[in-house]
Amino acid sequence: MEDAIELVFIPAPGMGHLVPAVGTAKLLLQTRPQLSVTVLIMKLPFATDSKINSYIDSLLADDEKDNSRLKLIPPLPEEEAADALKKGHTDMASIFRAFLDSQKTKVREFVNDQIIHHRRLAGFVVDICFITMMDVADEFGVPSYVFYPSGAAMLGLYLHLQTLNDRHGKHALEFEDSDPHHLNISTYSKPFPVNLLPDGLMDNADGILDGARRLRQAKGVIVNTFFELERHALESLSKDKSVPPVYPIGPILNLTGRYDKNRESEKQILMKWLDDQPASSVVFLCFGSGGTFPEPQVKEIAYALERSGQRFLWALRKPPCPGSLALTEYTNPEEVLPEGFLERTQSIGKVIGWAPQSLVLAHPSVGGFVSHCGWNSILESIWFGVPMATWPMCVDQHGNAFLLVREIGMAVEIKMDYKIDSKDPPEIVNAKEIEFGITSLMDHYTSNSIRTKAKEIKEKSMKALEEGGSSLNFVESFFENVMNNLK
Repeated sequence: MEDAIELVFIPAPGMGHLVPAVGTAKLLLQTRPQLSVTVLIMKLPFATDSKINSYIDSLLADDEKDNSRLKLIPPLPEEEAADALKKGHTDMASIFRAFLDSQKTKVREFVNDQIIHHRRLAGFVVDICFITMMDVADEFGVPSYVFYPSGAAMLGLYLHLQTLNDRHGKHALEFEDSDPHHLNISTYSKPFPVNLLPDGLMDNADGILDGARRLRQAKGVIVNTFFELERHALESLSKDKSVPPVYPIGPILNLTGRYDKNRESEKQILMKWLDDQPASSVVFLCFGSGGTFPEPQVKEIAYALERSGQRFLWALRKPPCPGSLALTEYTNPEEVLPEGFLERTQSIGKVIGWAPQSLVLAHPSVGGFVSHCGWNSILESIWFGVPMATWPMCVDQHGNAFLLVREIGMAVEIKMDYKIDSKDPPEIVNAKEIEFGITSLMDHYTSNSIRTKAKEIKEKSMKALEEGGSSLNFVESFFENVMNNLK
């Protein structure tokens, strides 16, 4: 085939990274018949998330059935990283560095043995969390492209922190006690509150700054967003000559619903319950793969739901057991809920431990989504036109929530500065505050503007991926970049 080329994708193993990375690879393959993609799947030695394992297993099973141009390589060996645990590297940062160092060797060996002598290697597409893999691409003399699974506005914030440090010798937290406690970040049209900078981001300041510097050396950045959603941010990035070309090719979503077969009966019961509810009457509460609350906060949410009188579907997860990062489910949720809550709300509400999120958001009875504001959840909510109430917790979620509420106007705020990655336990958000947010979200009269905006953005998200749409046009531009950088 003329100009047949191969890209090597190296995604991070978290669901919020792996799912859109594989989806991006599939989109690229759909539009370019001369392209092949190899996805090197990795598994963190300290990760025990069964959802990730199930997703990886399903991908590998599909790959065996379909001998296509997409090659999925099972989790690379992780012995060296596991050894780091035994050698006393107990903090996550040092374990992660040991893991990445070991994986560089494995990636180098695989590419040398399986690709470099057999196919024309066009470059590496490395996850922002694995950006040091650019070193391996450099060794093979091929370009690196960065995959950024969050939004363009947050990408700008990430780069702004590095600029503050390198050009002005300042740390973002120096502005925390300033007046008016805001940063002017070019990818946000409104001043960004310093108290929304995630503490985890600041704790890893050196790593974040190094990552931003490396990103500027890439040949391009693929972002899981679309132009009509983040026009201001994308135009801002395009004007910055120190930033590589940015390609918004989203929304990349996994809407096929790969669920454990053991969950099928649960799914059917849940869908039947939703079928019995009036249109746009249910508020859906779901806080992602890492979203749990201590018992006092769970009770405040329950009080708020009961007082609001709204129909609700609440995905309530149990915090991980000691020594584990994986969330579990309550055998009996009554142990953390107010006494009698389930009985009093049984006619209007349902508390579950697991939710097929995309199927729920697609259901016509769902009229609002209380979310942690993970980027994948935001894109799913946009795709189905469901307005949101924001309750961010960590990492990029606060910047995402600010974008939704203050800039786009398709969400209301419950609590914008709630942080689970802070050194101090988060303050308990009281039931009155939660009730106000839920009522504002679900009141179709007072929330008409956010519903109109949600419907408008939904239509634009779908058009972006149609022939002639903005995202497919950026796919074409990305390939022009790849071909121009071939050696």
